[in-house]
Amino acid sequence: MAPQHDAAFPNFADFTNSLASARYEDFVRRSAAGTTSAEDFSAMTQYLRNLYAGIEVTRSFADDNGQVFDCVPIGSQPALRGNSPLPPEAPDPPVAAGRRGAGQSLPVRPQLRSDRLDGFGHPMSCPPGTIAMRRITLEEMARRGGVRNFHRKYPRGTGRRHRPGAADEPFKQYATGDQKVANLGGHSYINVWDPPVTGDDFSLSQQWYSAGSPVQTVECGYQVYPGKFGTTQPVLFVYWTADDYEHTGCYNLECTAFVQTNGAWLLGGVLPASVPGGAQVDVEVVWYLAGGNWWLYLGGTAVGYYPGSLFGTGRMATGAQEIEFGGEVETDDETSWPPMGSGAYPPGGWQYAAYHRDVQYIATDNTAQYAKLTAYQPAPACYTSLVNSGPAPWYEYLFFGGPGGSSCS
Repeated sequence: MAPQHDAAFPNFADFTNSLASARYEDFVRRSAAGTTSAEDFSAMTQYLRNLYAGIEVTRSFADDNGQVFDCVPIGSQPALRGNSPLPPEAPDPPVAAGRRGAGQSLPVRPQLRSDRLDGFGHPMSCPPGTIAMRRITLEEMARRGGVRNFHRKYPRGTGRRHRPGAADEPFKQYATGDQKVANLGGHSYINVWDPPVTGDDFSLSQQWYSAGSPVQTVECGYQVYPGKFGTTQPVLFVYWTADDYEHTGCYNLECTAFVQTNGAWLLGGVLPASVPGGAQVDVEVVWYLAGGNWWLYLGGTAVGYYPGSLFGTGRMATGAQEIEFGGEVETDDETSWPPMGSGAYPPGGWQYAAYHRDVQYIATDNTAQYAKLTAYQPAPACYTSLVNSGPAPWYEYLFFGGPGGSSCS
């Protein structure tokens, strides 16, 4: 594809100028405004003006789906700007990583590199000392229902975990493997797929580390969520909460929480997907609580961290009590649930069903231990999970997923 003319690119200065001059009367004339009230509009514009205030952008580019990313100095990202020292050096996690095995899956590599150009001819990489922030617009926030809903994992409801005995959230389902064990993080290879998802539904595969009541978490995986990210392809994401998803939590760099230290990975950026019966793609994900921070590693490289201070005096400030791996779906129509994973049930196995493999946790004595997962499948007519163990490169592993359908509540 030939590069488009650079004049068509939405540069950062024009974007911030449009925020400074934005007026409710003009915004509500746009089809993307939906039912935004004047109060919501004021809160959204103030949030975005604060998010981008004083940021010096060194480079901008667009991905293949038209999402715009801005390269900003590490110290200018939301979690560090104005009141925090530069990040500490990342520790080495005590997990047995990198054991892929010949002839198995293809590793996900960092999305950004200097030899890759976008449709405008801009390098899809960030200069040293900077990281990429996905640009958020008023239109995106309006689609999500305003500032508060924008930060929720899913706008319909709190996002609380669906567990036996807990209050039902009829628009959410899981197929996972979990273990209640004191830990400082863990490890798995997450098999990436692109199940067909439309509108405001989402389908994801991730790791959860959680503790406390109200529950606190750190999370990472991929998500197909066109209503948020504007693409039906899988997108890399991180998320957290300190109070059972009630008032805290946000995706990626969208609030003062996650500190990104590696400029090669694109939070909110598209990942390659596996092919049924063909090449399988997976991304190695590690979380490790060390030095008071929950560090994230992708492909064996530190990407950033959630400061333990986010959790206050809560349990996650010093460690997690549960590990969980697998899939989650959400829908705004209980008669049409989206597929999870590849859309195939676990018996489909290698090259057909989604998996997490080489599942480990980091014990409180800083040693890596193989997990002993228990399958959790509250809607087996639609989504199931199958836990097993085997030789390299699988070790402890989980197949999960299913086609969804009309009766999954």
